[in-house]
Amino acid sequence: MKNWAIALVCLLFGVASCTQKQSSAFVEIERDTTITEANAFTNLFLDSAQVTQFIDENRLEDSVSLLLRNFYNSRNYQLAWFTEDGVAEQTQAFYNLHLEYINEFKDSSLMFPVQLQAEIEQLLFQDTVITETSLTLADIELQLTQHFFNYVSYAYTGTVDPEILQWHIPRKRIDAMTLLDSLVENNGRNLEEWEPVNNQYRLLKKALLHLYKIEKEVHWEEISLGDAKKAEIGDSTAFVSQMKKKLMLTGDYQVEDTTGRFTPELAEAVKRYQHRMGLNEDGVVGKNVVHQLNIPIKKRIEQLLINMERMRWMPNMTEGNGILVNIPQYELHVFEQGKMVFQMDIVVGKTGSETVVFSDEMQYVVFSPYWNVPPSIVRSEIYPAMKKNPNYLAQKNMEQTGTSNGLPIIRQKPGNTNSLGRVKFIFPNSYNIYLHDTPSKSLFGAEKRAFSHGCIRVQQPAKLAEYLLRESKEWTPDKIAQAMNKNSEKWVTLEKPVPVFITYFTAWIDQEGLLNFREDIYGHDQRMAERLFQRL
Repeated sequence: MKNWAIALVCLLFGVASCTQKQSSAFVEIERDTTITEANAFTNLFLDSAQVTQFIDENRLEDSVSLLLRNFYNSRNYQLAWFTEDGVAEQTQAFYNLHLEYINEFKDSSLMFPVQLQAEIEQLLFQDTVITETSLTLADIELQLTQHFFNYVSYAYTGTVDPEILQWHIPRKRIDAMTLLDSLVENNGRNLEEWEPVNNQYRLLKKALLHLYKIEKEVHWEEISLGDAKKAEIGDSTAFVSQMKKKLMLTGDYQVEDTTGRFTPELAEAVKRYQHRMGLNEDGVVGKNVVHQLNIPIKKRIEQLLINMERMRWMPNMTEGNGILVNIPQYELHVFEQGKMVFQMDIVVGKTGSETVVFSDEMQYVVFSPYWNVPPSIVRSEIYPAMKKNPNYLAQKNMEQTGTSNGLPIIRQKPGNTNSLGRVKFIFPNSYNIYLHDTPSKSLFGAEKRAFSHGCIRVQQPAKLAEYLLRESKEWTPDKIAQAMNKNSEKWVTLEKPVPVFITYFTAWIDQEGLLNFREDIYGHDQRMAERLFQRL
């Protein structure tokens, strides 16, 4: 038997020193070895009593205890982190992955216990044969497995409870036991494919590392327009030189020129930066551009960490079709097989009437809809107006259909002035939120589009209707146009419900590979920061 195997036997049973004879007793243990071929990579085993003792001594929670028992029972108590030749490849892979996570997210709560850290480093990095340690190999093995389950819980499903932060999309679920089985089976290789995170998360992680580099190497100075209101092509000032240097760091200006002259090339770089910040893309630098450029790198890093936490919560959309609305972006995206096929501008809820973050399934398209006015709007707007003007309902193409709790029940008839426009898209939910057309088309020209009472207004309703009904021969574009211009309501049930995700991301990588940031319009980032960074 190799020296490593002798040492491992000693560690497994907590013996301070071993001989060749003592180790032979280990391999002669009779046990059922009917385990999967993929897992049969070692003849080293735990005893079920060791697992029970470890659980009892560490007072593990029931959920972790069950994972440990099930994991080792499923592999007939075969070790996962060590072989007869020493530390397994997956142990080194997990160790590296674990350290990367701590360095990237500054999450000290996930650090190995001090003693375990010392033992692992000794096993991984020293060249001499180990014959004794302060922990038995069984302890090291079980602590590593427990720590892996803890790591998966935080690193891949998030550290903050989304429901506390009014995020009502069901949290992604991960089978930690299957994930560990996969890590062992693949010997810790191909980790990027193995990690249960979406591609957007991976891209943000790369952006995070780049911002850490800037933070470490560059002093991020504030810049100012001074007395000027703007800077544009033809200007020549010290401010322009400062701005060029900043846009070089952000990757938007890629010309070796730091003079004070505002060139056409700089205007293109400014447009690119404005695009990434969701600003009007005119190539002119005003207070909004300056404000964005002056946001400290530390704050941008925190913004990425906040949004990566949300990415951990999200189910994977790489397969299947769906609609994703991103509130701070004021955009709707339609996906097929995980790829975006088109997008459109939207209007979302204003402060005090925020659009809720949740997910559901779209089931109906309603042409020429009635607008059933919510009681809150009747109470605050409609009823007071009715008292002042007896003709108010007729003037607004509305009618009263009854009373409830002392308030009139009001609906607006189909027509050009209907607040829902000519079509609405229903995914039944308790928040009474849906997508719809609007007669107020001018609102889509605004840079910031938070104007509604909570529902989501879409810029191209006919295009969305045509897409949703594309597999129905009956609903041609002409018939859809006719239905949208009648004075009678028409409900159409979709043949297949379409998943809808109403999300809130203030940082992401777009289709062009560019890092985007947006304003925290509802304060969700701020509330997340209070919980996320307090823990870190």
